[in-house]
Amino acid sequence: MHICVLGAGVIGVTTAWRLLQDGHQVTLIDGRDQAGAGTSLGNGAQLSYSYVAPLADPSVWSKWAYYMFDSESPLTMKPTLDPAQYRWLFEFLRCCNAERVRRTTIDLLQLAFLSRGELTQWSAQLGLQYDHQTSGKLVMYTDPAALEGARKQVQFQSQYGCQQQVLDAAACIAIEPALGKSQRNWAGGVHTPSEEAGDCPQFCRGLVDAMEGQPGFRFITGARVANVRMQAGALRAVQAGNEWVEAERFVLSFGPESPEFARRVGLKLPLYPLKGYSITVPLDDAATRAAAPTVSITDISRKIVYARLGERLRVAGRIELVGMDRGIPQRAVDELKNGVRELFPGCALGEDASLSPWTGFRPATPSGVPIVGASPVKNLLLNLGQGALGWTLACGSATLLADHVAGRRPAIDDSPFRYAA
Repeated sequence: MHICVLGAGVIGVTTAWRLLQDGHQVTLIDGRDQAGAGTSLGNGAQLSYSYVAPLADPSVWSKWAYYMFDSESPLTMKPTLDPAQYRWLFEFLRCCNAERVRRTTIDLLQLAFLSRGELTQWSAQLGLQYDHQTSGKLVMYTDPAALEGARKQVQFQSQYGCQQQVLDAAACIAIEPALGKSQRNWAGGVHTPSEEAGDCPQFCRGLVDAMEGQPGFRFITGARVANVRMQAGALRAVQAGNEWVEAERFVLSFGPESPEFARRVGLKLPLYPLKGYSITVPLDDAATRAAAPTVSITDISRKIVYARLGERLRVAGRIELVGMDRGIPQRAVDELKNGVRELFPGCALGEDASLSPWTGFRPATPSGVPIVGASPVKNLLLNLGQGALGWTLACGSATLLADHVAGRRPAIDDSPFRYAA
């Protein structure tokens, strides 16, 4: 079967690989010049298999004023004239209840663990090089009450295969000595030894290189999809640049641009782009390398993550509901730089240009559960909505999609991820 995958971020690339392995002819299309050059490019780099609890949480109700009006809030919203923003927010608030969060967490853990197994297998099979780290993660807390709340979450997740431990500050620093010079008054943290990190765009490019050597694969780059051709309720072809591409099935994985494409085929998607920022700190000298963490770190109160990628440190944060505003304000860069100075003061920070400031849009559903599988358009499949967990959930999502195409029993229960009108 000829299947056309729309979008060459980590979701689209992994989908294309999995379908190619099933013997399908695969055409991959993206408007950028290489794979992983959009939302995947500067993401937080953490593979957070045990940290999948959704943004939609009951605590949102008590913190709403803080999120909306406090300049220190890591989550901000700028009202727009787009009705989709308000529809998404309404559904998001409906999901902020304990039972929904519990169910979502269980479902996402299953998908995350599937994804971890797939990534491990693919990496070993192909020998992919993407600064893969397996040094674990510490989620650090300054608020003792919040740390106790994390203890309850650890106990809950232990029923579903998560191996985590709540530690005091001294024990956390023993695991990651770089935290010993931090200017924060830590209450403690949660240690997850099994967590990983890796350079997502390097992975995407490596996987494309592996596919380029196989028959039946074609990658069309630098070609935005300008038009579609429909017939009898099915998608027959897409116009990529000046070329019309026909296929028996299509997979929509355009990330934050998916709703725009979906409207062309008469489909509404419950997605909204959550804007985030990152910088990448070069660890150019021995002193800076020694001062940087080797364990992945999440500063939970600041909502900033730190991931070691060889001789670089990826620093990412913020969640903004601002539409598709692609600007990078200086305050966002300064916030991330200040985070490095506060936690790892020995890391030398050069000029802003050397830090490769980046912004991207994480395509999120209100509940945080991605949509994988069939759509109301006869031959259009969906693999989207992974939000901030795109890198974490990519390989598992691709496997579920391939199982659906093949008519196989899915590796895990796929019912939570099906499209619902």
